[in-house]
Amino acid sequence: MKVFVSSDMEGTAGVVAWEQCRAGQPEYAHYRELLQEEVNAAIEGAAAAGAEEFLVNDSHGAMANLRPERLSGHARYLSGRHKPMYMMQGLDATFDAVFFVSYHGSMSGGSSVLSHTYNPLAISEVLLNGVPAGESGINALAALGYGVPVVLITGDDTTAREVEPFCPGVHRAVVKTSVSRFAADSMHPLQARELIRTAARAAIESLPQAGPPAITLPATLEVTFRNADLAEMATWITGVERTGTVSVAMAGENPLRLFRTFVTVVLLTRGIAE
Repeated sequence: MKVFVSSDMEGTAGVVAWEQCRAGQPEYAHYRELLQEEVNAAIEGAAAAGAEEFLVNDSHGAMANLRPERLSGHARYLSGRHKPMYMMQGLDATFDAVFFVSYHGSMSGGSSVLSHTYNPLAISEVLLNGVPAGESGINALAALGYGVPVVLITGDDTTAREVEPFCPGVHRAVVKTSVSRFAADSMHPLQARELIRTAARAAIESLPQAGPPAITLPATLEVTFRNADLAEMATWITGVERTGTVSVAMAGENPLRLFRTFVTVVLLTRGIAE
C-alpha cells in the first residue's frame, strides 16, 4: 500500500508567525523540527495500519524543510522548487491514499493561522464550483485526476472545515484552534503527534470505504486577485478568461489539466506580485 504525503508547514501545532516557518529566520530551525515530527507521526500511523511505501512531497516555501534521513517509514523525499505539479508533484494512480499534513486555511475563509491560497501577495480568493477553496480543495483536483482518495488532513479547525465539501469523510487531526490569522490555541506537540498518528491509522484502516474527491466535473475555478494587473496577466494563459476587474475563471472536464492551469497562473503572477 502506497501513501502520498503533501506537507506544508503553517498548520503545525505551535506555528503562528511567518518568521517561524521561513528559512533563515532565527526560530525556523526549531519549528521545522516540529513539522518533521508531525510528518513522521502521519507516516507511523499509516504504517501501523499496513501502509508500506511513502512519498513525502515537501510543499512549503523553498520546499526543502525536512531532514530526509529522519523520515519515518523509509519514505522517499521529493524536495526542491519549480515542480510542474507543485504541492502534488509525484502523485500518480499507483498510490492508494493522499495525506495533507500541516495544511492551513484560505485567505477568504474564517480565521486561520497564516491563511493564504498559494500566494498571499497575489490571490485573495479561490472558488471551486462556487465553493470557497483553500489549497486542500484545489490540490484535491489532482487527487481526483488520478483517482486517489484524500483520507487525512492535519492543521487547524478552519482548515478541517474547508476541505469537507471536496473530500467528505476525510479524517481530520485538528492540532490547534485559530484565534486570528496570527494567534492559535495549540495542542502540546506530543499530544498533536499522537492525534495525527491515531487519525492516520484510522484513515488507512477505513480506506476500503474511501473514494476519490467529490468534485463535480466539468469543474470551474474562479480566482480573485489583489489587483487588476494580476488578473490581466493571468489571461495570457490559454483557457483563462477575465470575469471582472480583479477576477478570472478557468474550467474543464480534466481535473489534472485544470490544476496545471491554476499552478501556471500562480507561477506567472508570482513575479509581479512580489
